[in-house]
Amino acid sequence: MPFAAKPYVSEATRFLQELKSQRPELEAEQKKGRGIWWDHQQDAELRSGFDSARVRQKAYVYGID
Repeated sequence: MPFAAKPYVSEATRFLQELKSQRPELEAEQKKGRGIWWDHQQDAELRSGFDSARVRQKAYVYGID
């Protein structure tokens, strides 16, 4: 009789699977929250201003000037 190994499932993965099965609306809430906080159009002019204001780091930052 061959040994049938079960694939390992971490405790964190089991917790998330149980949470999602108990609260099926959770994934939709996560996507809504992401849309509020992260998924925004970027301002290209502002971004180019940030890039032009950046000061390059020296190759060896621990040297004494």
